[in-house]
Amino acid sequence: MSSTKQTKYVFITGGVVSSLGKGIAASSLGMLLQSRGLNVTIQKFDPYINVDPGTMSPYQHGEVYVTEDGAETDLDLGHYERFLSKDMSRDNNTTTGQIYNHVIQKERRGDYLGATVQVIPHITDEIKRRYARLATQDDYDVIITEIGGTVGDIESLPFLEAMRQFVLNVGKRNAIIIHLTLVPFIPSAGELKTKPTQHSVKMLLELGIQPDMLLCRADRPLPRSIKEKIGLFCNIQPDLVIEALDVETIYEVPLEYRKEEFDKKVVNLLHMRPKDAEIDRWTRMLKRIKEPKYEVHIGLCGKYAEYHDAYKSIIESFIHAGGENNARVKLDWVHSEDIEKHGAARYLKDLDGLLVAPGFGERGIEGKIKAVQYVREHGIPFLGICLGLQCAVIEFARNVCGIADANSTEFGETPNNVIDLMLEQKSIQTMGGTMRLGGFPCVLKRGTKAYEAYGKKAITERHRHRYEVNNAYREILEAKGLVFSGTSPDESLMEVIELPDHPWFVAAQFHPELKSRMVEPHPLFTHLVKHALQYRQAREQAAAQTAAEAATEQAEGN
Repeated sequence: MSSTKQTKYVFITGGVVSSLGKGIAASSLGMLLQSRGLNVTIQKFDPYINVDPGTMSPYQHGEVYVTEDGAETDLDLGHYERFLSKDMSRDNNTTTGQIYNHVIQKERRGDYLGATVQVIPHITDEIKRRYARLATQDDYDVIITEIGGTVGDIESLPFLEAMRQFVLNVGKRNAIIIHLTLVPFIPSAGELKTKPTQHSVKMLLELGIQPDMLLCRADRPLPRSIKEKIGLFCNIQPDLVIEALDVETIYEVPLEYRKEEFDKKVVNLLHMRPKDAEIDRWTRMLKRIKEPKYEVHIGLCGKYAEYHDAYKSIIESFIHAGGENNARVKLDWVHSEDIEKHGAARYLKDLDGLLVAPGFGERGIEGKIKAVQYVREHGIPFLGICLGLQCAVIEFARNVCGIADANSTEFGETPNNVIDLMLEQKSIQTMGGTMRLGGFPCVLKRGTKAYEAYGKKAITERHRHRYEVNNAYREILEAKGLVFSGTSPDESLMEVIELPDHPWFVAAQFHPELKSRMVEPHPLFTHLVKHALQYRQAREQAAAQTAAEAATEQAEGN
């Protein structure tokens, strides 16, 4: 739809060092503005030349976040969705690769009428078009744009120049620039140092960009004198120098910003007069996250266990589910290759639950399969995601159905590939953006654990995979007790499996972690945590009873 009002724009850039948390800053501001009744969305502009992160290694990029419409995007879009409880789309993430690809295609069609195609104006014009694109799709009050990278990087220069031109075009009443920097504390000097921030802003000024506000990351409060010093040398009023302190959980950031009146100052700069923020629900959930009554230990078994950003949405989903269950979820990181070397019992015997994570490729697969076998045989609550479901099916086929060579065609052809390449995938040659991606409907069977968790029959969940359960083995798997509790509407694709005689053994072909929200935890995660708590409490009661009986026997013996 076309907007009849003037959309306001907030740009967030970063300086000094990377990983300061531009995505969390954008998400927190978006949440605060939304709580004031404003219609807000957030977009990310990434300077890398890849068209999207779909073919990048998790070690390079971390998690690939899949949107409802099937885009493979930056993990920051996960933060946007979790903070706003609103779906993003492929138009919320733009890369340098997409920009250049689009401009080159136009040049090949002759759209530029023989002109020399240059960074300015052709690349910057396309960037500016995309800065404003979302405003044509909904009646947004505010669009927040996070520009990836760090000021001073060569690759982000076109984005910054386009931002300068865009703000000039729409006017300072309608667009502001917020720069996130670092104010480090030097222990040997016993001082907070402002020079990195001054130099970062100086680099922006050299590009013709004057930031309107500064967000200053620090590990301790900034005295008024520090804010005044930063403001003086950066041409900014001290009240617009906002401290961004380290906090216990990212979900505390909006409340810290609110103490600094960050959202109020933003709407004032944009000449907006929305209502006051209403954040009671957020505050209540945060209290449960920070001050839980219980604790539970859940293993996360994966092949990238040493790089936690590869499982960012899973980590956050456990935080949400923990809050819902009034419990702190302590994750034990279990590398599947370690299980291959040392056995499952060494890593899993003291856990209250296990999640077998998604992934691609053969490395570490046998460790995941052994992990599934251990929790199945020992009654430990279990959730498998995507490849985790496939490992569970392979394990069940091998050890319950007696199909010793059961495997997936992803790892090697055998006479019994219980997991096979999806039919529509067999003719595909290219890698990028060609998997089964995005939201698809699923129908749950009444009376199953999955139905109990969701409380409804029809659901929609997001996917990212090429392989599926081979329907040729469905009958023998079901005959041995495996329940396919969720399927595609035509029952051609198996979406959820479970074991009815196990406390909680559920696996999904889709990615439930992509739809968990701070104030709306995902039911599969909440139920895994719930059953893990019950398992822990039952084990503690049994241990206490055993100790009491031993003490009684000892007393009688004396």
